Amino acid sequence: MAVTTAHAHEEHHDDVSPTRRLYMNRMGLWLFLISESFLFGGILVSRFYLWGATRPQLDQALGLAVTVILLISSFFANRAEVAIKYDDHKTFFRSILMTILLGVLFLAGVVGMEWRTAPVTPMIDGELNVYGAILFFMTGMHAFHVLTGVVILAIIARLGRRGHFHSKNFWGVEAAVIYWHFVDVVWVFFYPALYLIGSPIGPGH
Repeated sequence: MAVTTAHAHEEHHDDVSPTRRLYMNRMGLWLFLISESFLFGGILVSRFYLWGATRPQLDQALGLAVTVILLISSFFANRAEVAIKYDDHKTFFRSILMTILLGVLFLAGVVGMEWRTAPVTPMIDGELNVYGAILFFMTGMHAFHVLTGVVILAIIARLGRRGHFHSKNFWGVEAAVIYWHFVDVVWVFFYPALYLIGSPIGPGH
């Protein structure tokens, strides 16, 4: 009975056309990104609720630098996607590697430098500091998604190096790039909320 059921399931799976399967994959990805949007939207709302019209006095140059790095990475991610659709494997591989490198630089700037030099901390004298808590939670949650994107792109690069992707099979690349663009868009909202909007307060707050 188990063998018959498995065989029937396999036949049903084979009945799904490639076009239908691609549609289902895209629908699943977008539903996932919509759910992620609610997560980041809630985090953004908490920033304005707890900080109001104020913000920590963060390093403006660093904030702008990591933002530019992430935006440039989206250009290379899109370049990789277009290249694989035209079977340009050389451009695809180089663009993916550049995207990964820029993603790592972004993480180094946010986690390696911003966290180390931030004028606020999550806790002060054993009590929660809302400025530090929101700053570290927003940047930490976003950095986690960037790290996830870097890992996914590394897997895509490895598979691409083995010839897995081409003009007839590029869904994995498309999905990874869409996810990367989504993470970039989130930072487009996080950056002004953290670095630009509100009156800066001193380190003692």
